[in-house]
Amino acid sequence: MSRARALWKHVPAPVVDIVLVVAAAVDLRLSLWDTTRLGVALAALGCAALAFRRRFPLTVFLLTLPIALMQDIALAPLMALFTLAERSRNRRLLAVCIALSAGASSIPWPLVSLTEVGRTMTLIIFVYSLATAVVPVLFGQLVQTRRDLARRLTEVEEAREHERALHAQAVLARERAQLAREMHDVVSHQVSLIAVRAGALQVATKDADAKEAARTIRSLSVTTLDELRTMVTLLRASGGHVTELTPQPTLTDLRKLVESSGTQAQLTGELPPTVGTPAQRALYRTVQEALTNVRKHAPGATACVELWQDGDHVGATVTNSPPTRPSLSLPGSQQGLVGLRERADILHGALEAGPTAEGGYRVRLRIPLSTD
Repeated sequence: MSRARALWKHVPAPVVDIVLVVAAAVDLRLSLWDTTRLGVALAALGCAALAFRRRFPLTVFLLTLPIALMQDIALAPLMALFTLAERSRNRRLLAVCIALSAGASSIPWPLVSLTEVGRTMTLIIFVYSLATAVVPVLFGQLVQTRRDLARRLTEVEEAREHERALHAQAVLARERAQLAREMHDVVSHQVSLIAVRAGALQVATKDADAKEAARTIRSLSVTTLDELRTMVTLLRASGGHVTELTPQPTLTDLRKLVESSGTQAQLTGELPPTVGTPAQRALYRTVQEALTNVRKHAPGATACVELWQDGDHVGATVTNSPPTRPSLSLPGSQQGLVGLRERADILHGALEAGPTAEGGYRVRLRIPLSTD
């Protein structure tokens, strides 16, 4: 079954449409009883319209309705109804189309024969036609649901991979931060004591050899301290990749972040070059967290990232539109916005987050232009 489905996916859409048009034409040739010029013209128009059923499903269905008047069970309207059900999410529209198809199939044609058939028989035919019209709609909705489920499973898998990568980076960052603290608090402190004692010995001793040894020890200690400071800085700034030490992001990295966020996002505005380094990191992390939340909780939404300056304060506002698809139920720490608020408080700023009147969401960070 899966092999047949795979082969079916490789069949070009135009070939499928041509086959359906030919099948509908053969069905008309065998079952059409209205052979007048008008009847044949309407039937031919309905068959030809099937070639455009993917682009204009509702219009094609309406064009095939006259065929249902002239056949007991017409293939063309059922094909058009299936395509409409596969591509439309409007349940009321589908119900109306089912009723139209059943009505067209049950009304005697020409209308002068209505009295000959009788109301009771017409009602019975309508019920049978209604059941017949429901079948392609159910199959179309089933195909639509299966397609949506496959897309959601793909999104869930991508989100899980993203979560695993973020978790691995967070673990790596914590380990390197712990190592940096140990090096700063223990090793650097002890090397500093060695340098101080060596300097004191160099000044106090009268022996030339001892003075030279103390000078050498002090020089090596100062060099080691400088290298330790560099290593601590790199360790604290790293955590993004296992094989390289990446510096902390700045405002110059925002455009790349927006372009690679996995959402349809746009970056507007600019900030002065005098923005402090802590403020740049806070702005970057806020935009990063907001875009991650858009990707996780508002699938299909568009986002706007705005950078702005208000006197001696700067900020970033990330606003997203309502989602176009149901959001995914994904595990999370629920600490993203909490961490952003703590970062803003440390920098004497403020973070606001909440839904918009249009059904989207907005995150707004405001911090001083220069922070220590």
